[in-house]
Amino acid sequence: MIGISLKQLEAFVEIAAAGSVRAAAQQLFLTQPAVSMALAELERHIGAPLFDRERGRLRLSARGKELLPMAREVIERVHEMLRPPGSGPAALAGELRVGASNTVGNYLVGELLGPYMAAHPAVSLTVSVENTDTIVAGLLEHRLDVGCVEGPVHHPQLDVLPWREDDMVVCAARDDPLSSQPRLAPRHFKGARWILREPGSAMRALAEQAMNSLPPGRIVLELGQVEAIKQAVIAGMGIACLPSEATTDAVAMGRLKILETPFLDLRRRLSLLLHKARYRGMLIEAFAASLGMGTLRPDDNTPAGMARDTDK
Repeated sequence: MIGISLKQLEAFVEIAAAGSVRAAAQQLFLTQPAVSMALAELERHIGAPLFDRERGRLRLSARGKELLPMAREVIERVHEMLRPPGSGPAALAGELRVGASNTVGNYLVGELLGPYMAAHPAVSLTVSVENTDTIVAGLLEHRLDVGCVEGPVHHPQLDVLPWREDDMVVCAARDDPLSSQPRLAPRHFKGARWILREPGSAMRALAEQAMNSLPPGRIVLELGQVEAIKQAVIAGMGIACLPSEATTDAVAMGRLKILETPFLDLRRRLSLLLHKARYRGMLIEAFAASLGMGTLRPDDNTPAGMARDTDK
């Protein structure tokens, strides 16, 4: 007879998300001893530790990483079973943890989350704005449920689903010599001073791609935020590739000039990232639907905890 309880699975999943028994107890409205006991009982049934202890924090063990997607799936399926028959979309409840890259999180967050929040007001959304590499790591470690990033991602454990197209633009200060050129050509960028995002960001990769198709310039500054780069460009410290959405206000105020560069391909794809082992339950299905995407659930005969590879 199976002795694993839903309480034990919830304790396991919440500890994995929070990183400690104390934080998990607060989220579950239980005492720390109760959560510790639930985890100990689950580990006894499993026959292996689910966490490694590292400097006061709990890190998923190899067995824990293997079982976490299954535990989440069981919990979500039970919640779906308990939904009242015929209940509408507004009855959907739970927590969805979204990782958004800098451009999406700062300039497209309304488009990304607005329709979902309006349709499902009882769902708790947690949004982390990070660079693409950090979001990928969060998905692989099951700290995030969904990622939305710009630029290419290639990882065998992740599904990459196209969301929409986006454009970058090359910008300069109004008094930059490049701003006064009536018709720019690649030769005008020789010796240009570039301001880039930090390594690991998709925006950095696209900017480097643009630089590689131009005469040699030099990187004079690296900054971790789009707004900081924009202000540095306005101050005349160099030029940069920026998301078009980030430049609207500064261009309208005459503080920034968009350089016409038809010889550069600055288009990029915004994508939704999902772990292939993550159960595509109602929360994630509703999120995809709010973005105008099709069904994400695997076929009925797909084993639990496994999803289709949609990035072939």
